[in-house]
Order: sequence, then C-alpha cells, then structure tokens
Amino acid sequence: MPGGTNSTEMTATPATRVLGISAVAATAPMILLGLAISPADVVQGEAVRMLYLHVPSIWVAYGSFVLTSFSSLLFLARSKRRPDGGRHYDRLAGSAAEIGVLFTAITLITGMLWGKVTWGTYWQWDARLTTTVLLFVTYLGYLALRRLPADPMVRGRRAAVMALISFINVPIVHYSVDWWRTLHQKASLSVGRRPEITGEMYWTLLYSVLTVTIIAAWLTVHRYRVIRLEELRDEENLEMLISSRRNEKTADGTGHGDTT
Repeated sequence: MPGGTNSTEMTATPATRVLGISAVAATAPMILLGLAISPADVVQGEAVRMLYLHVPSIWVAYGSFVLTSFSSLLFLARSKRRPDGGRHYDRLAGSAAEIGVLFTAITLITGMLWGKVTWGTYWQWDARLTTTVLLFVTYLGYLALRRLPADPMVRGRRAAVMALISFINVPIVHYSVDWWRTLHQKASLSVGRRPEITGEMYWTLLYSVLTVTIIAAWLTVHRYRVIRLEELRDEENLEMLISSRRNEKTADGTGHGDTT
C-alpha cells in the first residue's frame, strides 16, 4: 500500500476482534445492572438510572481528549524531526477526538433528559452545562479544521495546536461544580475525593464506565482505520492526477494524443 502502510492497520486483528466481542458482551450486563438490579434513588427515583450512561460518557470524552492532546504533542515533536514523521499520531489524535465529540454529545443529550425530570426543564445556562457545550463546540471546530484542504503536515500541525488549546476546557468542565454554584450535582466520581454514591449504585457505575470505555476503544480503532483509508484514497487520487498530467505533457511533446 502507498506510504508503507502496515496491513494490520487496515484489517481486523485477533486483538481488535476480542475488543469488539468484549464490548458487545459487556453491554448486556450493563443494561441489566442499570435498569433492573441497581436500586432507584431515594430522591430522584428511577431517573437516577440515567447516571449509568451519562457519567461514563463524559469520562470517556475526557479520556479521548487526553489522548488527542497527548498524540498531538507527539505529532508536533516528531514532525519537527522528519518532514513525514508523526502521521500515526495525527491519525490517532483525530480518531480519539471524533469519539470524544460523540460521547460529549451523548453526555449533553442524557443530561438534558435527566434535567427535564429533576429540574423540570431540558436546559439551564448552568456552569457545568455551559462549559460542556463550549467543550463540544471547540472540538467540533478541531474536527472541522482537520477537514480543510491543506498540505497534510501543515494541517496536522494546525490541528495539533488547536487540540492543545481546546483541552484547557476539560478540567474547567470537570471542576465547574466545585468552583461555582451550580444546579448540577457534585461529580459522582472524582479523583482524590470520596464518591458521592455507594453500594450497588457505585459498583454499577464503575462497571458502566469500564464497559463504555471498551466500546470507545473499539470505535477509536475503527475510526483510525477509516482515517488511514481516506488518506490512501487521497494519495491514490493524487498519483492518478500526476500520472494523467504527465501523459498529457508527453502527448503534447510528441504531437500525438495517444501515449501508447
């Protein structure tokens, strides 16, 4: 393949098959735990079950954006050493960002549904909600920047810088409920602090986070492959265009329209 692509990057491997099977297998117990086994909340009642998709989604989004930023740093470092270096990290950053945006959207949707039940309205310009929307929009902008026509390395560097700038909002989103007075409850899971829930709800939430993480990892692998396939398509189209122009020049130089 053009560009020296490893065939394992483009086809399913035993590891990715296991990852996909694990994602499917883990989803059924998650649904069972979340909808049936875990008890209803004493205050929110059955609405609390939204927790088992809402919280894992934002944690996966955080993790995806961390991966995007780390890969962007590696891409910037490698691309300075070699003109064609670091493309792997650029693809990884892009695929992780796409998954992060997807799960941020899920977070917003489930949050709105949850808010309708608990607050009586789908939306409030609350600090947590507002910063989450800003996070969603900035990474949409990052993905749009990756689609702009430009030299791949130049485009990759621009996108990498934007990824690092966009990441600034991630800790702001997470700690917004601690820094400002908000309608949103405190984080159910937070590093360095005791969880807000206990018992079956706590373990169900942890299992849900693990399951959604596996699903996100599987999706990231496939998005990486799609991005690489798109690059190969563009490279082949460029080679065909160059070959066509060369044939035209050859035909003009010999005075014949047929180069054969």
